[in-house]
Amino acid sequence: MTPSQSNQSTTLFHSLSFAAAPAMMRWLEAVGFRKVAAYTEDDHPEVVVHAQYAWGERGGIMFGSRRGDRHGEQPGDGWVDSTGTGQAYCVVDNDAGVDAAYDRAMAAGATSVRAPEDQGYGGRGATVRDPEGNQWSFGSSRGE
Repeated sequence: MTPSQSNQSTTLFHSLSFAAAPAMMRWLEAVGFRKVAAYTEDDHPEVVVHAQYAWGERGGIMFGSRRGDRHGEQPGDGWVDSTGTGQAYCVVDNDAGVDAAYDRAMAAGATSVRAPEDQGYGGRGATVRDPEGNQWSFGSSRGE
């Protein structure tokens, strides 16, 4: 049985660092992600130590503030510390969902990389760049 056929929870998360994590949390929620958990520093609530957001029933991302912005941690402590360089593919239920996700992202401040279009391999897809420069693709193709 493959993970997509089982009733298990998500087993693969995309991981990102954000320069302005609280602002990106609002952006993610506007696009359609659902907050599962978010932990901030007690004395610095703008510093996100760890957050988990869900996409649909089985997808998700984990993220936090850039390591260099965290108190008591140094850049290069074993974690990738770059921001604005991530890419993620978010599966939507149908072709109309691609257009809706793209429209929500654009309304929340994204920049268009590729407007919604039908793909030669099937399905529909679109790509945006979030306010920090990460690319988010929305597509109705679930892969092979």
